[in-house]
Amino acid sequence: MEYQKILVALDSSPMSEVVFERGLATAKQNGASLMLCYCINSDSPFWVQPASYHSETAEDFKERYQESVEKANQWLAGYVNKAKEQGIATEWNCQVDKPEHMILEMAKNWEADLIVLGRRGRRGLAEIFLGSVSNYIVHYAPCSLLIVQDEVSS
Repeated sequence: MEYQKILVALDSSPMSEVVFERGLATAKQNGASLMLCYCINSDSPFWVQPASYHSETAEDFKERYQESVEKANQWLAGYVNKAKEQGIATEWNCQVDKPEHMILEMAKNWEADLIVLGRRGRRGLAEIFLGSVSNYIVHYAPCSLLIVQDEVSS
């Protein structure tokens, strides 16, 4: 099966480079386009923490949100440029959301043929309490998946 639209879910961990490279190689093999996605949440290194939640106004939150998105977009732009330098049509999307919801929604709306994402290898209680985005995606994905295992956890 040839893939034409490949969604690559990045999480800013050291594993993102491996996930991106796997998505890029698959896009090259298939002559596909890429959609890079990144979800900002309070654990993200791009999330701008407020000086104080107690005195934060709606305007303060809006500015903090915008700054977080700008930082994440700058990070994503590096990956976009790498892909475009290799002749791969590449788009990106960055949002504040739960990663599993964003990935599934983007895959559906963009009509992705393949989702490429990483798996940290959490098991047992760690998976129960911390969750597993990849596990959730496996159960609800509207298309094929390529799960890249974290070599440190395997």
